[in-house]
Amino acid sequence: MLKKSNFKEWFNRYKYAELASTSAALTSSLFSKIYNGLTTAYLITIAEYLAFYSVILFSSYKRLAKQNKLLGKKTSALEIFKLLKNLILEFGYPAILDFLIIRPFCMYWMPILFGNYFFGIIFGKISSDLCFYSFTIINYELIKRK
Repeated sequence: MLKKSNFKEWFNRYKYAELASTSAALTSSLFSKIYNGLTTAYLITIAEYLAFYSVILFSSYKRLAKQNKLLGKKTSALEIFKLLKNLILEFGYPAILDFLIIRPFCMYWMPILFGNYFFGIIFGKISSDLCFYSFTIINYELIKRK
């Protein structure tokens, strides 16, 4: 059963990465003035991924280092490897599906369907995020239970 605390935890885990990726998506959507729709859709996807995973990696490492500092120990290479492994398990197949199919599809077709480029990009981002997070959160919860 999902609780309010689950939503708060998920929100706090992904909020800064999502802000960064949304900013990257909107900024890179300006390439539509230079490139065709499909090229722009992939440029938006790449920019979102760079922003999102940079923030996820940084915040996850920062959280680990802070925990270790409170315990009075240094962060080991093995702990960093475990952190990376868990991030791959959490985001792996959802990221591949999202990157190759879902997000470019949404970023290409939503502006066409809406007839308004800006709102189409926003709706494309929201719809692709819903697909992405539905898989990612399931993975995150499975990792936490281990």
